[in-house]
Amino acid sequence: MGKYELTWDLDALLPHPRSEQFRGLFDQYREELKATAEESDRLPPLSRQSVRQWEDFVPRLSRLLASSEDLHAFIGCHAAADAENKLYQQIEGQLAAVSPMRSQIFTNIEFALKSATDEEYAACLAKSAELRSLGFFLEECRRNAAFRLPRDQELLAADLAVDGLVAWSRLYDRISGSLRIEVMERGELVRKSPGQVTFDSPERTVRQNNFHSSLKAWEGIAETCADALNHISGTRLVKYRRLGVRDHLDLPLRCNRLQRETLESMWSSVAARRGCLKKYFARKAELLGVPRLAWYDLTAPLPRRPGESGELTYDTACDTIVSTFNAFSPHLGEFAQRAIRERWIEVENRAGKRQGGFCTGFPTRQQSRIFMTFTNSADSMSTLAHELGHAYHSYVLREEPYLLQDYPMNLAETASTFAEAVLAEHRLKTASSTTVKLALLDHMLSDAVAFLMNIHARFLFEDQLHRRRGEGELSVEDLNGLMLDAERSAYHDALDEDGWNPLFWASKLHFYIGGLPFYNFPYTFGYLLSQALVAIAPKFGDEFPERYRKLLVLTGCRETESAIRESLDYDTTGPDLWNVSLDVVEGRVSQFLELSDTLLKPNS
Repeated sequence: MGKYELTWDLDALLPHPRSEQFRGLFDQYREELKATAEESDRLPPLSRQSVRQWEDFVPRLSRLLASSEDLHAFIGCHAAADAENKLYQQIEGQLAAVSPMRSQIFTNIEFALKSATDEEYAACLAKSAELRSLGFFLEECRRNAAFRLPRDQELLAADLAVDGLVAWSRLYDRISGSLRIEVMERGELVRKSPGQVTFDSPERTVRQNNFHSSLKAWEGIAETCADALNHISGTRLVKYRRLGVRDHLDLPLRCNRLQRETLESMWSSVAARRGCLKKYFARKAELLGVPRLAWYDLTAPLPRRPGESGELTYDTACDTIVSTFNAFSPHLGEFAQRAIRERWIEVENRAGKRQGGFCTGFPTRQQSRIFMTFTNSADSMSTLAHELGHAYHSYVLREEPYLLQDYPMNLAETASTFAEAVLAEHRLKTASSTTVKLALLDHMLSDAVAFLMNIHARFLFEDQLHRRRGEGELSVEDLNGLMLDAERSAYHDALDEDGWNPLFWASKLHFYIGGLPFYNFPYTFGYLLSQALVAIAPKFGDEFPERYRKLLVLTGCRETESAIRESLDYDTTGPDLWNVSLDVVEGRVSQFLELSDTLLKPNS
């Protein structure tokens, strides 16, 4: 048995879902939610006369929402760790069934705030210190009202979503969670969950077989996946049409508190400069002894010298992360140590778990829980650092008002990817040999490929999906075609002709998340900003960890552009920040080519 536990402790958070105590908590939550929803129906527009009523309502709402997040996170954790458990699925359904009341509350708040004139709204905040302290939350509610249908229609849409958009999302979770992929392992045919099937084996035949076995398995449920995807995107488009929203990116941009100029500047910078990765592809193919890389080669390890092993234990990964974080910031290192020792993390490699990884928060407990599958690889260690970065973000915000602890996905991904980058930079600087350093650079450049190419392919696919879906439903063949076109464009057509992944749309759960569309470009934003943070850290010296914490705090109470400008003095709508990041990527490609030359031409 290792030093650290492989499974998390959920019992320290709430009573077990099977217990009477949990049922009591759930019933109490449902009653409070119902009462608050009914009260919100009677909430008057914000005015000088209604300030006291708002001062009473908003703090109670804050406490209810924090408890709601606890419950959703708790059941989500249990359901992820035991994907086929019927009780957990049932409670997920019960939580989904009461979600329209939450939508009802926010609909009422947003309309009540929207109906106040700018002058009246400003006067109320000037009069009330309580409301003024939550000014950003209230202002965001006013802006969000632009994406609300008329009140009765909005409430009806929320009710219908339980058996519509949300149900399609849950159906995908269920069928993908129960999917089993047959692969050969040590001469035997074994059935694995999608999250257990990887493409990082040193043996190309293993990677190839895993890839084709995965394609075969996903083909078996592709029709159902296509139905889910068509109806999730179709539901959104109907609402946009009713709202008069012409561009399907308007809401994702609003959800990320992001200006269109920032997104366009980011993607244009990426498209202009990621071509350097083709040199990396060509050299990696040479090192692997193949003419061109295929999809299943992208995360393949480089050939190792006799006696070298790429495997590492969970204990080693944890100790490496803690010591690395400590070197950057003792505050971050101490936090990571606590999360590991207090069993906030589930990493056991077993069947029956949902695919992927996540970090979820329990605000009333000021704790988080991390879900992933550790596969004794450097990739797994990076994933662990990534999720700890998310948890640290929530931890930094724990003392802020709950309504100012919510941050957009693009800035959430900055915190997580920055934690990965801190780990990667430290390992690169302390690498013991050329081959170790080359392997680390390979891992870093694989990340660059993921964020600058893979994520862009997802963005291009989803963009075209929304454009085409307005004309009618898309078949599996249509979706495969859109996916291949997006991959070829994002990867500069650099992969082997037989090496593309037409069913990537089916296997990527992010396309099926009911609550948030375009679960892709925020990852690239976070990656590029995190690389820029690493590059500019020396400029700030000892002051940098505090500037970083300031950035994390501002993520809950500023627009994206303002948070970055106030903490780092950069303008995201221009190319400068993105070019700082892309300079880092180009530098790593040059390092990779230079170091690999010494292996390919040892006597030159």
